[in-house]
Amino acid sequence: MKKKIALLLALIMVLTLTACGTGGTATPSSSGSSAPSASATAAKQLVAQLGPNPETIDPALNSSVDGANYILFAFDCLLNVDKDNKIIGGAAEKWDVSADGLTWTFHLRNGLKWSDGSALTAKDFVYSWKRVADPKTAAPYAQTVLGMVKGFDDAAAGNVDALGVSAPDDTTFVVALSHPCVYFDKLAAFQVLSPVNQATIEKNGDAWATKPESYICNGAFYIKEWVPSSYILFQKNPNYWNASAVKLDSMKMLLIEDPSASYAAYKTGEAMMIKDVPTAEIPALKGTAEFHIDPLQGTYSIYTQDSLPQFSDARVRMALSLAIDRKYVAETLMQGTYTPATNYIGTGITDWDGTPFMDNANGGKPYIDVNDFAGNLAKAKQLLADAGYPDGKGFPTITYSINDSGYHKIVAQYIQQAWKELGITVNIDVVEWASFTPLRRSGDYQVSRYGWVFDYNDASNMLELLMTGNGNNDAKYSNTKYDDLMKKAAAEPDAKTRSGYMHQAEDVLMADAACIPLAYYNEFYLQNTNITGSWHSPSGFWYFQYADIKS
Repeated sequence: MKKKIALLLALIMVLTLTACGTGGTATPSSSGSSAPSASATAAKQLVAQLGPNPETIDPALNSSVDGANYILFAFDCLLNVDKDNKIIGGAAEKWDVSADGLTWTFHLRNGLKWSDGSALTAKDFVYSWKRVADPKTAAPYAQTVLGMVKGFDDAAAGNVDALGVSAPDDTTFVVALSHPCVYFDKLAAFQVLSPVNQATIEKNGDAWATKPESYICNGAFYIKEWVPSSYILFQKNPNYWNASAVKLDSMKMLLIEDPSASYAAYKTGEAMMIKDVPTAEIPALKGTAEFHIDPLQGTYSIYTQDSLPQFSDARVRMALSLAIDRKYVAETLMQGTYTPATNYIGTGITDWDGTPFMDNANGGKPYIDVNDFAGNLAKAKQLLADAGYPDGKGFPTITYSINDSGYHKIVAQYIQQAWKELGITVNIDVVEWASFTPLRRSGDYQVSRYGWVFDYNDASNMLELLMTGNGNNDAKYSNTKYDDLMKKAAAEPDAKTRSGYMHQAEDVLMADAACIPLAYYNEFYLQNTNITGSWHSPSGFWYFQYADIKS
C-alpha cells in the first residue's frame, strides 16, 4: 500500500513540476485588466498570497486563519501581540486588573478614530462585544472568548445588555468577569473581539463586511478594492493611531486557491510572498533564503461526524485512528515538514509551570505509539470487529471531505487505502475552500480533514472545541464528563489545579477518539528577502502592518 502511495506521490511531483515549468495556471486579473507585477507597482506596495476567497472577514463570524489575518490588517483590538508573542497595548494604551481578578479596566488612547474619520470610543467596544455574545450574530467563538464574562449566559440567551461590559467614559472600557481568567489579556488581543462600527452594520446589515465602502475599520490598513477570486487591496489608514509607524502605502492580497498558480505568481515576481507552495517544489526549495519553515501551534486532524450512527461507537472511531501510520504520513507524504501526532494538544503549548503541556499529558507518555504501527493496526481490526464490523463487513461507505490545498489530496488518498485495510470503502470529496468551513460547521459531512492553529497559547483554546454546543465543534462530539472537566477548568483560579482538569479532559477525548490527530503543523512559505520588518507568529499570522520593502 505504501509503495503505491509513494509512486503516486512521485507521479504528482513530476506532473506539478511539469506544470510549473510551463508557467502553471495564470493568476486571476483584476477587473479585466492585467494585475501589475510587484516590480511595476509603487515602491511601498507589498503583494502577497495568504489564501483564496475568505468565507468571511466579519470579526465576529470568522473562524479561519486567512480571514483572521485580513482582519488583523484592518482592525486593532484593545491589546496586540508583538514579534516575541507577548501582549502589548493596542487601542488601549494600558490596562488594570483588580486584586480578585474579576475586573479588567482598559484605558483607551486619546483621539482614536475609525477609518472614515469618525470618533471611536469605549462605547464601540461595548457594542462590539455584546454583538459577539448576541445569539442573533451566531458567533462561533462567543462561548470561548466571552464565556467567563459576567452575564454571558443571559446575553447568549438573548438579553445582550446583561453582558458585564461598560464604558464609564469615552476612554474607559470595563469588563466584569464571573470568575478569574488568567489568559484574558490574550482574549483581548484576539481578532474576534475587534471593535466594529455600529453605524455601518446597522445601515448595511450582514453585507457590511463584503464591500470596501462599508468595511469601516480602525487598524493600520483599510480595504480600498476587493475583487472576489482575484485580490483585496489594503490601503494605509491615515486615521490609525500609529500610522506614523506604518511604512507601506498599500498591500495587495492575491486570492489564489491553486498552489501552482501561487507559485507561478511568485516566480514571475507578481507576488513577493506566498503561503501556498506546491509540495512538489519543497525538496528543491529547502535551504534557500526565501523558503521558510516556521513552527505553528496546531494539529492537523481528521474529524468524524460523531452524531452519525456509524461513528457513534468510540471503538469505530479508535479503529479508524489506529489504522493510520502517522510517521508515514508526516515523514513521507508530508516530506518531513510536519511531525507525527501522538497527542491532541501538540508542540509549543505551555503548561501552568512553563513546561510543554504535552510532556505532562497521559502520565508523561504519548497517547498513540507512532513507532508501533503493526500493533496499532492489529488493535484497529479487533476494535472494528468488537463494534460489529469484522473485516469492515456491514460498515457503510465513507465520504471523506477535503479542500484542495497542501497535502490534503495525497493524505486523503492514503487514508482511502489505509481504511481499505479494515475493509472500509472511502470516497474523496474535494470542496472549494469558501464552502468547506460552512460544510463542516453545519455537520453536513461524514468524515473531514480538520486543522486548528491556536489563537493563543493556552490548551483550553483547542480543548474547548469539543465541548457540547461549542460554535467550533464541527465533530458534533458530546460527552458530559468531558464538558464537566472543561467547565471546572474554566472556573478554577489556581493554575496548577486548572491544568489538571484540562489534562483529565484530554484523557477523556483521546480514550473516546473524539477526533483523530494526525500531525503537528509547521508553516512553510516563500518570502522575498526584500521584505523587512515583518514576522510570522506561532498562530499562523503574518504581521505586515509595520513591514518595509528594501529598494
